[in-house]
Amino acid sequence: MSTTPARPRAALLLLSYLAFVSLGLPDGLLGVAWPSIRGDFDVPTEAVGWVLTAGTLGYLTSSVLAGFTLARVGVGALLAGSTLLASLALTGYSVSPVLAVLVGCALLLGLGSGAVDSGLNAYAAGAFGARHMNWLHAFFGLGVAIGPLIMTAVLSAGLAWRWGYGIVAAAQLVLAVAFALTVRAWRRDAPAVAEADASAAGPAAAASGPASIVQVPVRDTLRLPAVWSGLLAFALYVAIEVSAGLWAFLLLTEGRGLSAAVAGGCVSAYWGSLFVGRVVQGLVAERLGAGLVLRASLAGMAVGAALIAVPGPAVLAVLGLVVVGFAAAPVFPLLTLTTADRVGAAHADRAIGMQIGASGVGAALVPAGLGVLIGNTSVQVLGSALLVLALALIALYEWGARRPAAGRPVPVVPAQPGSDPQTSGPVRPVVDGR
Repeated sequence: MSTTPARPRAALLLLSYLAFVSLGLPDGLLGVAWPSIRGDFDVPTEAVGWVLTAGTLGYLTSSVLAGFTLARVGVGALLAGSTLLASLALTGYSVSPVLAVLVGCALLLGLGSGAVDSGLNAYAAGAFGARHMNWLHAFFGLGVAIGPLIMTAVLSAGLAWRWGYGIVAAAQLVLAVAFALTVRAWRRDAPAVAEADASAAGPAAAASGPASIVQVPVRDTLRLPAVWSGLLAFALYVAIEVSAGLWAFLLLTEGRGLSAAVAGGCVSAYWGSLFVGRVVQGLVAERLGAGLVLRASLAGMAVGAALIAVPGPAVLAVLGLVVVGFAAAPVFPLLTLTTADRVGAAHADRAIGMQIGASGVGAALVPAGLGVLIGNTSVQVLGSALLVLALALIALYEWGARRPAAGRPVPVVPAQPGSDPQTSGPVRPVVDGR
């Protein structure tokens, strides 16, 4: 039996939104701050690669591990500890005497951010509906947009770049305290197992009161084809999103003859369409269902990529970028939301953690590979490459959608007499397959 997420508590929902804003803030700081950082440390421009690589390694590591440890530590404790780690890392940025220390802090920031991203996505997939799932990711984009404003304001006031990181570190610390104070609330509001699934586990389990899902072996999760197809789907999606945003400016200037100012505005329009799409389509997905919206969105991404690929006036490429951004908007949150449908509820936390990690790999490798391809051919190849990736993502999604739900029925065990069901760990909902 499918379950409908209960109305989330307002305080936890607000904290979730703020957590996604906090995830985006550091990403927006570095681009504005780097010229000042480079000057202070007397390093070449390309040295930013060390910072980005360290952050990516930390992010990939913690996002995968978080999916495997979430049920043991609880989402509230994971969020509190990871946000505190991110605050400490950002504080380290603000006091780093040399680049090597800043690179180490970037690794710590990645560890904290990856765990928050993975843990909160896993929790939201069971506790929130399609609307809030999309809006959470929209708030990440809001954080990315606010970050440059903070650093720009700091530098415009004549202050050192370190103050920008210090301000964001303080905000992260406040958020970590809020998570720590609400640890029990996160457990109490965790999604409950459907009664029908308790009944399926046997009369004794159904009649024994509070229940929780038994942890299945890790090897069972790793054996599921749906887990691995999900990893590839996330990698492909993020590869399209990041590649379009990264190389659009070059396409519009060198390939379609637009001025730098106009092309920059068009790239901003792309990211803006992604933000607006998540706000609008969160409401649409709640009414029409995740499956229908996902199929329409994937088709829209392919149409947008085709418009970019068509040789012609720049307006076609700009229209294609906006279409890709708006269509892509709900894909990441809805794929996360429907993970339990594909892999089974008992495997969902682990799968989501691995999916977040795979998205980081896709964001790092594919855009870089496209850069090599563009360097050896022409920037005009961007549209065709995006179209190939979009069609591959459609095929992968349809293959997964036609497979039965993965996993055995989730075992349910009664709570021990005298135990507190509120502190027994998060419980995942069991949902129907397609």
